[in-house]
Amino acid sequence: MTTRRSFLIKTGVAAALAGSKPVTALANAPNPAPSAADDRFKLAIAGYSFLKFKLAPALEMMKQLDVHYLCIKDFHLPFTATADEITAFHEQLKQANVTGYGVGPIYMKTHEAIDSAFDYAKRVGVTLIVGIPNVEDLPYIEQKVKASNIRYAIHNHGPDIDLFPNAKSVYDAIKNLDTRMGLCFDMGHDRRYGDDPVADLKKYRDRIFDIHLKNVTEAAKEGKTTQLSRGIINIPAFIAMLRTIKYDGHCALEYEKDMTDPLAGMAESVGYFRGISDATRA
Repeated sequence: MTTRRSFLIKTGVAAALAGSKPVTALANAPNPAPSAADDRFKLAIAGYSFLKFKLAPALEMMKQLDVHYLCIKDFHLPFTATADEITAFHEQLKQANVTGYGVGPIYMKTHEAIDSAFDYAKRVGVTLIVGIPNVEDLPYIEQKVKASNIRYAIHNHGPDIDLFPNAKSVYDAIKNLDTRMGLCFDMGHDRRYGDDPVADLKKYRDRIFDIHLKNVTEAAKEGKTTQLSRGIINIPAFIAMLRTIKYDGHCALEYEKDMTDPLAGMAESVGYFRGISDATRA
């Protein structure tokens, strides 16, 4: 049973009241025992959160956050990596108790870039690519998906660019294509575009393969990423919908605030997500 005290510890509120950093509270909080009621979805980190860091310090932060799944970015594992370099990369993740479950986001503007991305995913040994393709290349990507059995999740980018700004734009583009083509649902960008990420999670659930977990300051282009507990998206309602639709993929925290020193904000977000999940679990 989740007590009020354990909830406050997990959300970092107790740490704030004590004058210490949220990451300290997370490091010292006892790990709850697994139960039959544990959720199907898995908390992860989107590699872009570590844009300013090499792999070793990124993995150290993941250790402090007690998060064990990573969507791999090419600045940590280049597209040109050799077989030996890929093996060494996976060993480094293994030593940190982290699993790389997908790659991307990757921009793909030519057939050659698409070929390279699928070859990269195959060599890395993952079955999910998060991509940003051109609409006219979707039939070619569908051929690659069928040939490789690698799922392809298009990332929506909000009002910043016209290409795939929201969940609907992605769904409309892939709804008649192979069912292994879907969406990496960036809930923050979806809200910045003016849409409702909770409603869209339900509406497009069959094609959502990955989630970029974030909150934002406003439903406008000017909206910025912020800690999960401090934005305008109703995170408890989002978690409730994850359960309603029985989502069993990853919720990858993509933290784009304070990117040169993100750990405290990431810890607050991770703690809030876990605290809300525990407090609302039946």
